[in-house]
Order: sequence, then C-alpha cells, then structure tokens
Amino acid sequence: MAVARRWILAGLGGLLVLVLGLGLGPARASGPLQPRLTVTGLPPMHTTAILTLQPLKTDQPGPTDFAAPQVELAQAAPPRQVTALADPSNYGDRFLTDINGQPVQNDFIVVLHETVGSAQSALNLFRTHHPRDQDQVSYHSLIGRDGTVYYIVPPEKRAFGAGNSVFDGPNGPETVRTNPAFPPSVNNFAYHISLETPGDGMNNNRSHSGYTQAQYSSLAWLLAQTTVPDNRITTHRAVDRSGSRMDPRSFNTQSMYSLLRSYPTRSGLSG
Repeated sequence: MAVARRWILAGLGGLLVLVLGLGLGPARASGPLQPRLTVTGLPPMHTTAILTLQPLKTDQPGPTDFAAPQVELAQAAPPRQVTALADPSNYGDRFLTDINGQPVQNDFIVVLHETVGSAQSALNLFRTHHPRDQDQVSYHSLIGRDGTVYYIVPPEKRAFGAGNSVFDGPNGPETVRTNPAFPPSVNNFAYHISLETPGDGMNNNRSHSGYTQAQYSSLAWLLAQTTVPDNRITTHRAVDRSGSRMDPRSFNTQSMYSLLRSYPTRSGLSG
C-alpha cells in the first residue's frame, strides 16, 4: 500500500510540473491566425489585366547616374502598368496575430529587391504552382528595365519576398513569425518591390552596371502612391538575417530619393 501511495504522489507531482510548465510556456493561438482583409497607404492593383505578357525591349546595361528632371514629377504620366498575378501558392494572408496569438500592429515597410534574372523569368516563376512552402516566392510588384510596373500580389496579401529577416528601424527590431516551421520575417508588414537586373548582373558578383533611369522614375512614382515614410523604406540586404542577400546591388539611393521627394504627396514623409 505504501508503495502504491508513493507512485500516486509521484504521478500527481509530475502532472503538477507539466501543468506549470504549460502555463509558463509561450501562449499558442487557439485557432487559425486571423487574416487582415484591408490595407491603406499601399499602391493599389492595376485594374486591367493583360493575360499575354509582352514586355517591352529592355534597355542595354549602361551608366545610370542622372540628374533629377526639372519638370514637376507629380504631373508626369504614370508608367506602363501590367497586372501579372502570381499563383495563389506563392502568397498568403497578412495576419492580425503571430503564431503565439500576440497582436501584430507593425506599420508597413517597403523592401527593395532585384530579380537577378529577366523580368519575364521572374514572372514565370511566380505564376508557377509551388506546393512546398520552401519553394514559394513572390514580390508585390516588379519594375522592368523599360520602366514597366508589374503588379504581382495584391497589397492586402503577404508576398513571400524575404525569409529570415528583421527590420531595424526607429521603433527597434521588428519581425513577425507566422509559420512555426520557418524563422520570423518582415513579410507580414512588408510591401516588396523588385527591380529587373541588368544583363551583366545575372550572377553572384557584388555589383553590376545598375538600373535605368526609367526604373528609378517608375520606382519613385510607385513609392509616391504610398504613405510609407522614408525611414521605413529599406532593402533586402538590410533586413536579411541569413547572410546571403545583397540585393538590390549597385542601387543609387540618392537618385531615388531625389526623384521621390519631388512629389508633393511625399511632403512630411521624409523623416
């Protein structure tokens, strides 16, 4: 009887430890993560879809330094715009909580990338069904060498543009984990824009000839459609924590901001 009593007490003690351990561990979401259905302050999708993509002839690689046009940029005609939606496997919902059920209220950031290939090859990749999570990839938009803006993922959705990533901004480190199988990333609050890489940059070199004036002009125009402040515009290289990303290489930050700040809509967002 004494032996039996000791086993019962030992079992109760083990159960108590287990309960306390569960209480001290991270809280888990009681159900599926709740999607964020609407967003404000990001570029809207172009409404006219072009089913057969016909990119214009790309410009030849060359010097990209230029002076900002003297014309009022806000009056400039919008760039050519094409909707080329990614396969639904390559993007997902933005969520209102992380995997631990904690609310996430990060302001949006813009992350700049490059394709390291042609615009057409990137679009073909995004439109390919990828059933495995580790193969899924996308940007919200892509800017071709000719300045064409391709809309790929709706702004209210989460594009898979960055893996293991953290944004170090004015509010400190920001990242959100939405999948227990992967490290946290900025995807839940990022708007991803990629620039088509020049022909001499389709490699792993640390630099290339750079981007065209048309690309910088279209990028400034696209950013001017947002309310994301300058200090929340960043690069894939800056947010990456894997140590493997360098994009966008050879990016002329000064030229981009000289164009962007000429838009009246950016007044008060340059802090």
